[in-house]
Amino acid sequence: MMPSLPPGVAAYRRTPSFDQDSIPAGLLQAHSTKAGVWGRIVVLSGRLHYELTAGGESFELTADQPGIIEPEAEHRVAPLGPVSFYVEFLR
Repeated sequence: MMPSLPPGVAAYRRTPSFDQDSIPAGLLQAHSTKAGVWGRIVVLSGRLHYELTAGGESFELTADQPGIIEPEAEHRVAPLGPVSFYVEFLR
């Protein structure tokens, strides 16, 4: 099940928009946010594979289905064809 954001968190920063050719290598490998930092993966177009590496759960993200990143949860993404997305950080 996709995690959900807790009440009261607010965005404070976001990445530039990435596409299938400009995704930083670090996002394609297992990585995590810092303690207390949530993330929201916002797909602008296309589809993005989102995997929670510790639990083995995976999701297909679209413009209608963002990905939620829990603090310190290892995860990675992979493009499913042409895609455009950014990551928003919340605390």
